[in-house]
Amino acid sequence: WLPCLHFFFRSDAAGHLAPAGLSPKAERLLARQNAIWLDPALREREIGRMRLSNAEWDFMARSFLAWSLANVGLRDPARKKDCLAVMDRILDETMRLEREKGWRFFLMPYANDRPYVAQPEGSLFVDSEIALMLGLRRLLEEREDYRAPLAGRVRLMVERMEKSEFLVAESYPDECWMFDHLIALAAVRVADALDGTDHSAFLARWLSNAKRRFVDPKTGLLLSSFTLSGRPIDGPEGSTIWMAAHALQILDPAFAEDQYRRAKKELSRSALGFGYAVEWPSSWTGPMDVDSGPIVPVLGVSAGSSGLAFVGASAFGDREFLSSLSATLDFAAFPEDSGGGLRYGASNAVGDAVLLYSTVLGPAWARVRDAGARR
Repeated sequence: WLPCLHFFFRSDAAGHLAPAGLSPKAERLLARQNAIWLDPALREREIGRMRLSNAEWDFMARSFLAWSLANVGLRDPARKKDCLAVMDRILDETMRLEREKGWRFFLMPYANDRPYVAQPEGSLFVDSEIALMLGLRRLLEEREDYRAPLAGRVRLMVERMEKSEFLVAESYPDECWMFDHLIALAAVRVADALDGTDHSAFLARWLSNAKRRFVDPKTGLLLSSFTLSGRPIDGPEGSTIWMAAHALQILDPAFAEDQYRRAKKELSRSALGFGYAVEWPSSWTGPMDVDSGPIVPVLGVSAGSSGLAFVGASAFGDREFLSSLSATLDFAAFPEDSGGGLRYGASNAVGDAVLLYSTVLGPAWARVRDAGARR
């Protein structure tokens, strides 16, 4: 009966790869995500639920929805006005909270346990995701009062990385995360496309350094975290590499393809047509944490890796893997589809925002590549 269920659920998976317009699943996910930002009571409930577990989830739900809306507006110009309104609401509230409560408001409590090594203190996690939100908002339609904030974030991120021997910056005290660095570099690339600046030499130097120092010798995958002095902390992780490979598509396409191919080989699994992803390759065992999500015993299914695998599979046009992931999601993640849109009972707002992003990604990166080709 499992293969039969797989056949039943796989039909919507192709919607992730549609070149224009939105799939039915994307429409329903988008309706729910927009409702969170249009209904104050619903937003308070969803954000409160996430912050009880992890303040990062509140922040990343904002980021992935804003990034999704940029792609939706580029796919369908008739939706642009509505997309801009929600993006501006997200950005204005996020930056207001950062000003009033400080950037640690979006971090886990251990950010306060000890000082950051680099001074003045700052988190690449927060700066990178806000920068990419600002950049993709301007990519959809220019907004002059966002020009200086984006340029300032880009300047700050590059300066912090340049101060390090290994071109890295902290997200938490003496913790530097590959996920955050590649989001930061993608934001720099977007800013260059928008404003005619040129960080190509810095980007090339960063990538060359990462390939030398931050690649796991056993799998060839990028490490997920390291100290400011370049010492590895965690090896390759699914909750990092799928999104990292997608970000690399506008930085180093060949390396992006290489990382996706290796990640699929090391982390993807399937059983009777149902696909999922593990958090670590067989050569590396890491701790279960908020990034990995709960790990299902025996199979080793990781919620974090499986969710972000949707982004990887969609970004690289991997229909077979995407179809198998969709079968598992719709069978095991308790979809709830009401008049208010689609959500998954086994997920939360950030998980649903990641899934939405996987259904609509593509146009923003294409616009950035086109801008680069015209220069």
